Amino acid sequence: ARLVDDKSASATARAEYEIFKDIPPAARVDRTWDNGTEASLHMLVDEALGMLPYFADPYSSWQRGSNENRNGRIRRYLPKETGFGDLAQEDLDAIVGEINDTPMKLLGYKTPNEVWDEEIAKLQSKAASPNTSVALTN
Repeated sequence: ARLVDDKSASATARAEYEIFKDIPPAARVDRTWDNGTEASLHMLVDEALGMLPYFADPYSSWQRGSNENRNGRIRRYLPKETGFGDLAQEDLDAIVGEINDTPMKLLGYKTPNEVWDEEIAKLQSKAASPNTSVALTN
């Protein structure tokens, strides 16, 4: 999560790029958006990072279930009507860190951070020892 200066498309695209640029390319699969104007420059991030966008249908929050779940968890710390003027990125990082260190039934009671680390280790293992089988034909 990143604090952005405003809800403009350019500020959102910059934040998205900063969030995803250091993730290994094989882990940059896609991003889910709603249909707000802040997503209008999504193509810049898509092309720069090779990520596909998914746009939920209007008024169909169930199509963004995991996004809505995370937003709800963040809202436990930052209720609606909370001003973000005094919120520092470090504070937001602490909130996200606590959420990502909370075990989830859906993940077999592992934390999101544990599952992420496992998935990144699998990707790195595949990259280190690619399948080099070759079929020779005449």
